[in-house]
Amino acid sequence: MSKVYATAAEALEGVLFDGMLIAAGGFGLCGIPELLINAIRDAGTKELTVASNNAGVDGFGLGLLLESKQVRKMMASYVGENAEFMRQYLSGELELEFNPQGTLAERMRAGGAGIPGFYTKTGVGTVIAEGKEVKTFKGQDYILEEGIFADLAIVKAWKADTTGNAIFRKTARNFNPPAAMCGKICVMEVEEIVEPGELDPDHIHLPGIYVHRLIQGDHEKRIEQRTVRKKEEV
Repeated sequence: MSKVYATAAEALEGVLFDGMLIAAGGFGLCGIPELLINAIRDAGTKELTVASNNAGVDGFGLGLLLESKQVRKMMASYVGENAEFMRQYLSGELELEFNPQGTLAERMRAGGAGIPGFYTKTGVGTVIAEGKEVKTFKGQDYILEEGIFADLAIVKAWKADTTGNAIFRKTARNFNPPAAMCGKICVMEVEEIVEPGELDPDHIHLPGIYVHRLIQGDHEKRIEQRTVRKKEEV
């Protein structure tokens, strides 16, 4: 059966349900699955737990799902660019589980590899360690972190073939591959879909075995923080 669907809504048909855990790829506004996020918003699926490096910005990316009050809990490592996120969290409307950035990526990767938990030194002696098992290895304390097993992974690739073998560009590679791996179902949006054999096998970042459904679409290239030098006086 073909993995390629015509639209984001069609690719998500029969997959969404209230209360589900979604792993979302992307880093800042780089490589975010914006078309799939829009389709989830339009579907009205609610009480979501979303695991993602960040929560987008106001009015774009995961920020749209926060504005529509569809997210119950965020599992993230950075949320500093979203005023609505801050408002909901401080008012008690949104639950937050902070994760160190590397820990979050490894939790996703571990879930994709079928690993239920792992020990890490990151977070020892901080609030991150509260309520978690501590074990000593060679005189050093480590905390137990659980792998993430998501009901759905939504990710964005630069190029992929019709079987799902995918290439990510630069920073988009940080979280998209591990997010894709940990989903029971992975839906991926792509800038360009090609035929099998057109991509160099040595350049594949994510094997198609992890990808269940694909869409191709146009994407908005936003800059999260535009910084320019002041004009020099002549």
